[in-house]
This record gives sequence, C-alpha cells and structure tokens, in this order.
Amino acid sequence: MLILSLILISWLVFAQSCMRFRTADSKAIASFGAKGIVLTAHTAQMQGHHVHYVQTGADSLPTLYFVHGTPGSWNAFEPYLRDSLLRSRFRMISIDRPGFGYSDFGDAYPLPVQSKIMGPVLLQTKNNRPSILVGHSLGGPMILQLAIDYPSLADQLVIISGSIDPAAEKPEKWRPVLYKTFLNWLVPGAMRQSNKELWYLKTDLVEQAPLLKDIHCPVYFIHGRQDTWVPPMNVAYGERMLTGAARLDTLWLDGNHFIPWSKFTSIRDLLLQLPTQQ
Repeated sequence: MLILSLILISWLVFAQSCMRFRTADSKAIASFGAKGIVLTAHTAQMQGHHVHYVQTGADSLPTLYFVHGTPGSWNAFEPYLRDSLLRSRFRMISIDRPGFGYSDFGDAYPLPVQSKIMGPVLLQTKNNRPSILVGHSLGGPMILQLAIDYPSLADQLVIISGSIDPAAEKPEKWRPVLYKTFLNWLVPGAMRQSNKELWYLKTDLVEQAPLLKDIHCPVYFIHGRQDTWVPPMNVAYGERMLTGAARLDTLWLDGNHFIPWSKFTSIRDLLLQLPTQQ
C-alpha cells in the first residue's frame, strides 16, 4: 500500500510539471539567435487575460499568423519561423492560444471565447499589409472563428488538417467524466485543457456551422490522405459550407495528421506561392 501511495504521489507531481509543450522565451530567443535569427516575444493583456506570442521577420512584410492545435503552443510552428525563405517573404507571428503555452496556461475555453481573447490582440499587430491565418488541427476551426468574429483580420485562411466537421467528431462521452472529477489530477500537463476543449469543440462546431457562409476571403485546405485523427471528410465539409469564400483550393498530401512537420517543404512552398499583393 505504501508503494502504491508513493507511486500515486510521484505521478501527481510528475503530471503537474510535465508535457506543457512550451519553451521559455529566454531559451527560444537564444536558440534562434544562435542561428542569426531575431525572435521577439510579447505578452499582451486583453479582458483580464494574458496573450503570449512570438514574432520574427521584418515589420514591413505581409504577415503569417500561426495558430496551433491541441495541445500545443507557438513552437509547433518553430520550423516555419526559422525558415529563411519564409522570413524573406513574411513577417511571422505564432501565438499561444488561451490556456496554453504562456497564455494563462491551465484553463480551457470554447472557440468563441478564445476568439474574443485573441482577436483584438492580433488586430493590434496588423501592419497594413496582407495577413494570412494558418491553423493546424483545432487551430483550423479556431481561425474560422476568428475570421467570423473579425472579418478584417485575415485576407486568406490556410487550414492544415483542420477538425471543422461536426459529423466527424466522435461522441467521446468519457471526456467530461475525466475533467469534472478527481481523475483530472492524473492527466499530465496541457493534456488537461486539451481534453476539456476537445469536449467543447463538439458544440462549438455545431454553433459555428451556420456562420461559415459569412467568411468571404480565400480559404486553402491542406490535408493528409492518411489522416485518421481528423479524416479527409473535413475538407469536403469545408468546401460545402464555405459558400461565401472568394476561393477554395485543396492541397492533398500523402501523410497523416502530422503533415506540418513531415511535409514541411510542401506546405512551406504553398505558403510562398500565396498572393500577397494588396
């Protein structure tokens, strides 16, 4: 019994401190600097919340805004921020969604609430040049929500492996049992808020559906043919629902849900080809 108690206590301590999926600003800035890349870190306050993001690239360039999935933080897109070709073409901003990274780590919010926290901060960073929102996985419906709530924010959307179709979401009724009970303490790091927001997502997508027609900017889908976590049916849903979009294009890649990293070059090249003339 004593051994079991020690194991449980050890796991609780471990669960509190591990799997946070974030990098301290000082460490990230030093790492980028070692390669001659200037990375700046910022924390803005909005409606009593802290919103953390990093930036690289010249302020005079069009902007790529990166929004990570769940769990995660800004450094999910670190390879893109480091890429010399992208930095020659874009200013890049990668954000910690509310509850993740250094944006008040530890809680979880529905997509509309996250949008209200992040949107005004992103608007404040606009530089009168074209801006493109790029979202991976849960970051896909997140950038759709931002485009709905703040139509002037993005000139184009790029949805990578986006979980946007309510019908593709499994019931997973165990999720609230997990986060509403003492079992939540056994879940490590950022997996806690991830579990909770994935439960919110099932309702969020249903509520978002009738608003998708109000998105008018071009939307580009990038999806892996072998993605079993977020199946390809999500792309068909987007093509069917985004009736007001100025343009809909899809890049299919051989790969699974992790194509932002396994197919970096293909995705990088698509971003470089996006029109950025005002």
